[in-house]
Amino acid sequence: MEGFDLLVIGSGPAGEKAAALAAYFGKRVVVVDKRKRLGGAPVNRGGIPTKTLRETALYLTGFRRREVYGLGFQLTPDFALERLRSRAAQVSETMGEEVRRNLEGQGVTLIHGTARLQPDRTVVIDTDEGPVTVGADVILIATGSSPFRPSSVPFEDPEVFDSDTILDIDAIPQSLVVIGGGPVGCEYASIFAALGVEVTVIDGADRLLGAMDAEISQLVRDAFEKMGMRVMVETPGARIERHDGTLVVETESGQVLHAEKVLFAAGRVGNTDGLGLEEAGVELDERRRIVVDDHLRTTAPGIYAAGDVIGPPALASVSAEQGRIAACHAFKVPFDLTLDWLPPVGVYSIPEVAMVGMTEEAAAAAGIDYEVGRSWFAHNARSHIVGSTDGMIKLVLAREDRRLLGVHVIGEDAAELVHIGQAVMHAKGTVDRFLHTTFNIPTRSELYKYAAYNALQNLAKHRAVEQA
Repeated sequence: MEGFDLLVIGSGPAGEKAAALAAYFGKRVVVVDKRKRLGGAPVNRGGIPTKTLRETALYLTGFRRREVYGLGFQLTPDFALERLRSRAAQVSETMGEEVRRNLEGQGVTLIHGTARLQPDRTVVIDTDEGPVTVGADVILIATGSSPFRPSSVPFEDPEVFDSDTILDIDAIPQSLVVIGGGPVGCEYASIFAALGVEVTVIDGADRLLGAMDAEISQLVRDAFEKMGMRVMVETPGARIERHDGTLVVETESGQVLHAEKVLFAAGRVGNTDGLGLEEAGVELDERRRIVVDDHLRTTAPGIYAAGDVIGPPALASVSAEQGRIAACHAFKVPFDLTLDWLPPVGVYSIPEVAMVGMTEEAAAAAGIDYEVGRSWFAHNARSHIVGSTDGMIKLVLAREDRRLLGVHVIGEDAAELVHIGQAVMHAKGTVDRFLHTTFNIPTRSELYKYAAYNALQNLAKHRAVEQA
């Protein structure tokens, strides 16, 4: 096979965007992926299936409208599972084809197979028709990550799952223990709770969603417990075993939880096994993630890496930008692309959570004299109209000049709403921007205005105390 300018291993967000950008600027590009459906983990096993399950569960159960109309749907488990699976598969298939259309539309060559690096930037691809050797001036590794599977967890047990295999669950259980209170654990825990499953969440940290603002984390816990979940934090080292044929989870303190099924959702590792990276001179860290510099270059000349395979933040949005930046640097594309210094984070649990910028804790640790402003969904007309009044927008700002430092949202559409605050922060704006902005009424967006008013009130109270 002829040589290429760029060979990309993996068609997830990093691989797709790098390939499309390079091809757009006239480079000969080939993408290799071992999955027949393109799009990587976000399309096949991660973000899109999980978020589709969330929306399907909310729709099928009427969860969002139960308190408004006094209605809920009682679904047979088999019916619910069939609908959940079919909807998730439908959306994943659609988005996988979108990736294919994007790449083929740019003239990118696609090869289905498993790649292994060889010397001098050549790659052997094991395909259904046999091995194929391909050379390229530049190689981008964008193979993503997989759930962390410690040897202490009995994944051979058919009722013990990770965040990939849980999508193949054979029945909706009566009870589920989720080990891991991060984004993935919280998302799945709340999805199953919405379906009526008795859910327990266990985490060794002192709170759920440890990277989020502490107040938001507590509100998530409150919401989970209101849904009927049991939340056990500061509970490290939970062990999964079978006693007399029954699946149990035992904590270090001796508590024993009986569960029909267990989901272990604590951490991910880079997909680097079998790629021949060591032989190619590509350095890995202790969790087998690829080490890169600021331009996404690995320790091997001409080989780049981007996306989850290089580690945190492991967000599809950031991975896509990393892929574009790698391609721009490799081929001197005249775009002044740099990684966004202010990427938002969204957790698609029930309730939804999002943030951008500093938490209260981060501002305090940085020695910044800060203030906060809050506005609650319960005081918002749009939230009452649509029946989702649990939520809040929280602003963190510098007292000195009212500059916006962080935005934190919990509640419906949080991952959408956070971008308004992000735009103001990118402009290094103050909370006054929200006061001088006219928002449509009724919308949830106008909550920003009232959070800004609350912040100014809190600033005035602080000054009054100082002057007293």
